[in-house]
Amino acid sequence: MRTGAERQARRARARLLAGPREGVVSRAELREIGADRRVVSREVAASRWAVHGRVTVATHTAALSEAALRWRAVWEAGPDAALDGVSALCAAGLRHFRTDVLHVSVPEGSRIHRVDGVRVHHPRGRLVGELLDAGPPRVRAPVAAVRAAHWAVSDRQAALVLCMTVQQRLATGEQLVAAASAVRGRARRSFVAQVVADVADGAHSLGELDFAALCRRRGLPEPDRQVVRVGPRGRVYLDVRWRRIGLVVEIDGAQHRQGLAVSDDHLRRNSLVLTDETVLGIDLVGLRLREAEFMGQVVAAHELLTARLGA
Repeated sequence: MRTGAERQARRARARLLAGPREGVVSRAELREIGADRRVVSREVAASRWAVHGRVTVATHTAALSEAALRWRAVWEAGPDAALDGVSALCAAGLRHFRTDVLHVSVPEGSRIHRVDGVRVHHPRGRLVGELLDAGPPRVRAPVAAVRAAHWAVSDRQAALVLCMTVQQRLATGEQLVAAASAVRGRARRSFVAQVVADVADGAHSLGELDFAALCRRRGLPEPDRQVVRVGPRGRVYLDVRWRRIGLVVEIDGAQHRQGLAVSDDHLRRNSLVLTDETVLGIDLVGLRLREAEFMGQVVAAHELLTARLGA
């Protein structure tokens, strides 16, 4: 029979193991220090510890922190699980983006267990070197961002997570391009490829974006010219002009974005300045997401200025 001192020492070792994980430890680790299922049951009955699934034990009875919940997610989902998508990005430091569930991935064919608050994905094979071992197992940011875009609930959310990943320097645009070419997503492949290209190299994307075709579809004459220049907000990738009526449309590259809020800002600003100014601002990713609204404003501006010219 264990003495009181021995039980105290075992509890201290359990707390030491749980410390780096903000108070949680796996049953396998507890067994290594002599805390089998019966010991765990006694500690739980004494309100010293708490069980949070098949595998996860907390050496306290308070609510689990976000970091502890990440450990629980990968332990409970299965031995090959890793944080993925936005959950891997948040573990890497992504700010101002939250979801109601934690996302983990497991290789196809792996045995998994359903876990409350955890969504388990089955990507089509792990990429070489995609996993990081520091902290809870997680997928590297470029791959996680591309998968998050494929798993997003909307195109808007997909674009948001891709833009924020680069803005917050969790990955470069070039890394996203490489990841997008390697990740075999099941949804919105073309859209993700477009946004990744926008984020990585707006000038190249604008070369592929036929703005004149967008105008023709809405009955507008083709603009006079397209140039790349430097403006007061930094590089402006596209300058569309209708010289006869004095209308200019500037399209900014994706690096000018702050989340997706700039799209909303441009739409609101354009609505206000139509009667006073002749310059409309559009951001490239916003044009991908809300083409009809932005081009509607271009049409409205063109009609207004044409009418003024003819008055």
